[in-house]
Amino acid sequence: MKPTVHDIASRAGVSLATVDRVLNRRPGVSARTREKVDLAVSELGFVRDVAAANLAKGRTYPLTFIIPSNDNSFMCGLRLSLDEARERAGVERIAIRLIDVPAFDADALAKALRDAAAEQPAGIAFVAVDAPEVAAAASEIVSAGIPLVTLVSDLSGAERDHYAGIDNAAAGRTAASLLGRFAAGRNGKVAVLAGSMLVRDHRERCEAFASVMAQDFPGLAVLPVIEGRDDPVVVERKVSAIFSDRSDIVALYSLGAGNRGLVKALERQPAERRPVVIAHELTETTRGALQSGLIDAVLNQDAGHEVRSAIRVLKAKADGLPVVAAQERIRIDIFLKDNLP
Repeated sequence: MKPTVHDIASRAGVSLATVDRVLNRRPGVSARTREKVDLAVSELGFVRDVAAANLAKGRTYPLTFIIPSNDNSFMCGLRLSLDEARERAGVERIAIRLIDVPAFDADALAKALRDAAAEQPAGIAFVAVDAPEVAAAASEIVSAGIPLVTLVSDLSGAERDHYAGIDNAAAGRTAASLLGRFAAGRNGKVAVLAGSMLVRDHRERCEAFASVMAQDFPGLAVLPVIEGRDDPVVVERKVSAIFSDRSDIVALYSLGAGNRGLVKALERQPAERRPVVIAHELTETTRGALQSGLIDAVLNQDAGHEVRSAIRVLKAKADGLPVVAAQERIRIDIFLKDNLP
C-alpha cells in the first residue's frame, strides 16, 4: 500500500496538522520538527498527489498572460490558443487573464508586469522585449516568488522560470540552409525582414542566419536588416521600397510577422525578379503564398503548444513540482507546398 499522511505523522511522532503544514511549506513549524517530517517522507517513499489535493481543496490557479497588441496572424493565433485554454479552464482549474501591451514597448511591458504581479497571480507568462527595464521588472517578480515564463521570445540577463518557445538560433540557421539551397547558382543580395531587433527571438534568428550565410553561401551577401514592426502596412511599404531601389535582390528572409504586407509586395514583382523567400509561421497568408509559389518554405512554431506549455509550467512551479523538459520542448516545423497539413 502507498504510504499516507497518517503514516508520516506516526513515523515522525507529530500531528496530522503539522504534517499538512510541512507538506504545504506553511509557517509555524520548528526547523527540528520539519526535519523529522521530511525524514519520514523520505523513509516511507511518500509521493504527494498534488493534483488530487488541489482538487479536494477546490484550488484555482489565476494565471496572467501579457501579449503584444499587434494584429499579425501569429499573435492572433496565440490569442486563439488562450481562448481555447479558457474553454478548458474548469477541467484544468485555471483562470486566465489576458493583458494587451503595445508591441515592442519596453516601458509599457515593464509596467504591465509590475501591475500584474501586484495582483499576486499563481503565475505570469509574457512575450518579452529584451530591455533592461523589462529585465528589472522580471527580477522583482521572481524575487517575490511568483512563477514567471517567457513566451515566444526570451529575456536576456534576468531570472525567469522557463522559456516556452523554439530555439531561435536553430531556426535562423535552418532558414539560411534552406535559402542557400533554394538559391543555388545565384549570386546577389539577400534582404532580411525583422519585426524589431529589440526582441531576442528576432535578434537570435538574424545573427544565426547571417553567420551561416557568410560561412556557407558567400555568393549571397546579406543586406542590413529591415525592421517592419510586424505591421503589414509598414512591411509592404519598406519591402516595396527596397525592391524599387535595388535590382540585385535574389532572396529574402522574413524572420518576423507582418507577412500580409510582404506577400502584397511580392505579388507586384515581375515573375523573373521574384526572390527566393523563407518566412516564419504557417498562417492563412503564408499557406496561400506557399501554394502560389511566392514563398518557398515556412518555419513554424505551434502557438497552442507554447500556451499549453506555459500553463503546465506555471502550475508546476506554483505547486513546487519539477518540469518535464522533454514535454515542454517546442519543435520547429518546416513546411513546403508539398507537405502542407
